[in-house]
Amino acid sequence: MTRSMSRVGKCIDNGPMEGFWGILKTEMYYLNHFETYEELEKAIAEYIHYYHYARYQEGLNNMTPMEYHACLDAS
Repeated sequence: MTRSMSRVGKCIDNGPMEGFWGILKTEMYYLNHFETYEELEKAIAEYIHYYHYARYQEGLNNMTPMEYHACLDAS
């Protein structure tokens, strides 16, 4: 990965990740209670897999992100 180095006060690079973490907290974190760090770490990994492979998104023509990227690669 290459980190983004935008100018101070230009948060356009930060927006997509802030949105993702907000969705993760709303759909997974706030709905569960974690006893250990390992439980939380496992739940985050499972949610990221779900987000990419099973969570249909209206903004992606009702496809998962991986389905959408496959369509882009095929064209």
